[in-house]
Amino acid sequence: MRARPVTGIAIQSLPPAIADATRLATRLGVPAHEIALHRFPDGELRVTAGPAAATTILYVPLDQPNDKLLAILLAAEALRREGGRRLVLAAPYLCYMRQDAAFREGEAISQKVVGRLIAGAVDRVITIDAHLHRTKSIAEVFPGIEADDLSAMPAIADYLRATGFGADTVVAGPDAESEPWVEDLARRLGLAHAVARKTRHSDRSVEIAFADPKMFAGRPAFLVDDIVSSGSTLIACTQALAAAGASSIDAIVTHALFAPELNREFLRAGIRSIRSTNSVSHPTNAIALDATLAEALRREITGAAP
Repeated sequence: MRARPVTGIAIQSLPPAIADATRLATRLGVPAHEIALHRFPDGELRVTAGPAAATTILYVPLDQPNDKLLAILLAAEALRREGGRRLVLAAPYLCYMRQDAAFREGEAISQKVVGRLIAGAVDRVITIDAHLHRTKSIAEVFPGIEADDLSAMPAIADYLRATGFGADTVVAGPDAESEPWVEDLARRLGLAHAVARKTRHSDRSVEIAFADPKMFAGRPAFLVDDIVSSGSTLIACTQALAAAGASSIDAIVTHALFAPELNREFLRAGIRSIRSTNSVSHPTNAIALDATLAEALRREITGAAP
């Protein structure tokens, strides 16, 4: 047992994300600690959290999520037992959100299961551009706790303004689900936008069509999507834009989950460049989300115990 009460605030992170967590901690003026992981021969994990604080921010991007989810639960147990009173999960990318319904007999609804699991371990969840389809808000995913679904579009807009673009550029999205992001980014940049109609035949087979393909003729396009995983949607949309006569195609992605080797296929399809946010670590990372996350975490700092 500790001889004195646990106070203050700190950020803790798993080893793969400690560099980003440390940079965020520096921005917020709080310490950062690495959560140590040890894997036993049979695959079990031993998790050792850093020093407990009254409020601990767990910075854990949840790509490749299975071990990370278990590590969060085990770290939360240690931190609570050591006197931590408030746990905040900052997960720029949030896993298991796409399966929000059972589409075939016997399928698990992973969004509900994982949401309840996390809600039982922490007091607040902060994520960015969660992949929600039929779920109206992030609050439905995490019953009984605070939850914030932030937008990457302000950071992406700032980046594009800094790097430059033509006034005739069109912001394009691959499907109706992308419309909120596409419309928001286009409004921030003062550009025209269009969203395609997508027909999915399988995980790796999609058909893309724009209602007015002529609007792209001779004009550069920003192709915007929240998640790129297999790359099939991005390639199909690129081919549709190229067929419509777009003069150049650059892709902007919030969560880059695809294998880096796919870059060659994207180039062959006609994508001039692909840039992503640092919601997960990826070779295409170009857009930092530090300011977006720091703004959402400010009240944790100001409300922390002295």
